[in-house]
Amino acid sequence: MSTSETQFSFERAMKKVQSYPFLHRFLPVDRYIIRPPASLVVKALFKTDVTPNQLTVASVVFAVLAAMVYTGGRPIFFALAGFLVLVSTILDAADGMLARAKGQTSRYGAYLDLFLDRIADFVVLAGASYGYFKYTRNSTFLAFGLVTISLYFLQLGLYYINLLYTRAEKNGEGAEAKSLAALYIFLVSIAGRPDWILIGVFGMALPGAVIKLVRFLAKGRDPEAVRIR
Repeated sequence: MSTSETQFSFERAMKKVQSYPFLHRFLPVDRYIIRPPASLVVKALFKTDVTPNQLTVASVVFAVLAAMVYTGGRPIFFALAGFLVLVSTILDAADGMLARAKGQTSRYGAYLDLFLDRIADFVVLAGASYGYFKYTRNSTFLAFGLVTISLYFLQLGLYYINLLYTRAEKNGEGAEAKSLAALYIFLVSIAGRPDWILIGVFGMALPGAVIKLVRFLAKGRDPEAVRIR
């Protein structure tokens, strides 16, 4: 269906997901804070040749810029970096909305989004770690940042192993949680406290890794889960 024959629809561009029902009901940051500006981006680009994958790349570019700004090691840089993270998240939301609105969804696009999201996660966490270390000159915090980044990617690895084991596919299911995280990053950054980014990630990743391990072991005792299909 050509873009000239179709008008942008916010509801059609939204992805229907079932994950994080508590956030959807009580903290709908994604729908009411991130998606409205993302929809403005989609409306502006709807009848252009800009592709969803180009928006995905633009999103990670802003994440890399945010990481570089964090390394400035001053509160003004932290605030600007937090704003860039928010812009990156808005563009990351807009890519899927544009794809659904224009009927251009694809398996490659979904996995490109996942691939570049993980790069964005890494550079932002690394930039925030180094930037706050530069600000405080506290090497303990730099070590804490390394542990936190490692733990974050450990729990992500366990999550994807669980999906592979159960042959489940849930691309884009974590949008509500990611949007809440982006708002949190923005707020603590403008407060000059990027250390709270890592504290928050550590507090999420440690129990997350344990829960994912327990779930995997529980599935191993489920005959249906281990059956070869």
